Amino acid sequence: MAALEAEFTLSAVPLGAGPDGLLGVEQSDKTDQFLVTDSGRTVILYKVSDQKPLGSWSVKQGQIITCPAVCNFQTGEYIVVHDNKVLRLWNNEDVNLDKVFKATLSAEVYRIHSVQGTEPLVLFKQGAVRGLEALLAEPQQTIEAVISDEEVIKWTKLFMVFRHPVLIFITEKHGNYFAYVQMFSSRILSKYTLLLGQDGKFIIQSFTASVDRKFISLMSLSSDGCVYESLIPIHSSDSDKNQKVVRSLVLKAVMSGNAQNGAALTALDQDHVAILGPPLPASKECLSIWNTKFQTLQISKELPQGTSGQLWYYGENLFMLHGKFLTVIPYKCEVSSLAGALGKLKHSQDPGTHSVSHFVNWETSQVHGLGSQNSEPSKRILRSRKVEASVQPEVPVSKLLSTIKKDSEKHIEVELRKFLAIKQTPDFHTVIGDIVIGLLGRCKTEPLFYPRNSLMQLIQTHVLSYSLCPGLMEVALEKTDVQMLQLCLQQFPDIPEAVTCACLKIFLSIGDDTLQEADVNMESVSDYGDVIEDEQMAEQTEILQNGFSPEENNCDNCDKELNEKPQDTTETTSCPVIPKKAALLNAVLRSAYSEAFLLPHLKGIPAQHITLFLQYLYFLYLKCSENATMTLPGAHPPTLNQIMDWICLLLDANFTVVVMIPEAKRLLLSLYKFVKSQICICSELNKIEVSFRELQKLNQEKSNRELYSIEVLELF
Repeated sequence: MAALEAEFTLSAVPLGAGPDGLLGVEQSDKTDQFLVTDSGRTVILYKVSDQKPLGSWSVKQGQIITCPAVCNFQTGEYIVVHDNKVLRLWNNEDVNLDKVFKATLSAEVYRIHSVQGTEPLVLFKQGAVRGLEALLAEPQQTIEAVISDEEVIKWTKLFMVFRHPVLIFITEKHGNYFAYVQMFSSRILSKYTLLLGQDGKFIIQSFTASVDRKFISLMSLSSDGCVYESLIPIHSSDSDKNQKVVRSLVLKAVMSGNAQNGAALTALDQDHVAILGPPLPASKECLSIWNTKFQTLQISKELPQGTSGQLWYYGENLFMLHGKFLTVIPYKCEVSSLAGALGKLKHSQDPGTHSVSHFVNWETSQVHGLGSQNSEPSKRILRSRKVEASVQPEVPVSKLLSTIKKDSEKHIEVELRKFLAIKQTPDFHTVIGDIVIGLLGRCKTEPLFYPRNSLMQLIQTHVLSYSLCPGLMEVALEKTDVQMLQLCLQQFPDIPEAVTCACLKIFLSIGDDTLQEADVNMESVSDYGDVIEDEQMAEQTEILQNGFSPEENNCDNCDKELNEKPQDTTETTSCPVIPKKAALLNAVLRSAYSEAFLLPHLKGIPAQHITLFLQYLYFLYLKCSENATMTLPGAHPPTLNQIMDWICLLLDANFTVVVMIPEAKRLLLSLYKFVKSQICICSELNKIEVSFRELQKLNQEKSNRELYSIEVLELF
């Protein structure tokens, strides 16, 4: 099953796309930023999450960009070619492309490829390929002709296979198509003739490809509305000969043959392709996702404003021109199963389709792996899941489970990394649970065995839960592994309150020197080193303080004890814990709990630790009070409601103990005064509530009368 989410435009300004659309959309060195090159003079850097451009660069009047701009992932620089031969390099700080680095090449460039893990590669129109560094060292070097004079490159793509770049490009000559595969590890160039069969009279409108360890799966969308596949070997048996490759039908009649603006085909994964073009029953252009494994339509979306027939995808986002605006459509694709594909041929869905989220597996995990047939739940596995499981051999699972029982921690870590690189199956979460159970079982029998790195890898798969591996946090508590405990608190949705409280005790009791050596996620902590001055806060407006000033009475009967100090002294409130301990405590604050089950466990925390935790919570409240939004800085910090709830829980569970501690006296008085101020605010709000209700009634009566009137209201 696939889903298309609501589309959004990256900019309200139409792009200067020519009759053939954009030159390209390429990923920057930051995952959320993309380079968009129009067919004129401009390159724009967009940030997708903000839906706005970050920068724009243009060549001079009279010049024209002829190759999509790309990012050099090794240096962070941007590269573009204008007027076929002139290469430019620049970065974010540059403003004028005319003043940046320039290199004039000896031959015309067709495309620059840049992917993670290798230097940019330049493909010339004559079929030769050069590395960027070699070109910059000698721009005027002679470029040989690889293809014949009348051959024209139609499409190209770069892959990384075993950490080595592999380039494929398709050429056309007199209606015949050829595929060239360049292996850079062995410097071997192989040529293949694509046999189109009896349907050779049709024009190929779009190409796409995916790669595995042995073959390049080249898919083509023909003008007859069908999708074909050709398997091209990566390692050629005879590179000197012109080898021939046949194609097979994958999808039939997926698109109308009269696409005015062309059509596009993009492989999303091994089982799904996205097709941009008019479907057979309608003439309007449409974006659709098809399942090639079961030959079914998964989802479709009409594009009434028309497109340029171009489609790009990065991550889980599809990019296209809808009308004159660059549009992004997020998508989701599930692992193929027959149960999910049945009945979807005529299925339609609203544009704002939501994606299917991960779920927690509540079934009993089978320690013996996928091949176990001794348990009752395994008999209820869908037939489609058995088919999918047969695609991925069971040897890696059984091999890994046997490795866990006897091999060293380092070897287990290496084998686990290989296993996680394999395509996920529908039973992936169950297999991960079995692996964790196997590791924990050996931890109990061998006290010195603690595969920490392997367990961290498994937690970061985001498929585990406490109920799937209850012994994981128990082992982490025994080892006082605060990093693993923090990660579990952030990801597990079903942690018992007793375990949450046990984590809290460890976080409060662990020494600062020990924490300095721990690797803790600090995303939720930002700018906690600032000192908050209570006197300065009292001078701020009540809007920023939400009606609460620590040094100012808001009620007539508030205690005066806090003000009985010299006027020339200023009390400062700094964070009572170091940042790493604050990050650990934030993980506890954000975890799920039930008050009835958590309160009994909070009573077992030592009094000095309760006081420290209350001081930290009060500090967080003061940090919230520094801005009008009442929020903390940082990524995923605790909310104000969570802070207040934990303050109430701690006081409810330990008030009789805390009230007897001299060190907590000042803190309790501050909290008491805060509560009094909030009561005063609520009292004032209640007074004007009736007036606002009357205003609402008068507004409704005025709209019902449909007359114009002027009314004067005296509230006080």
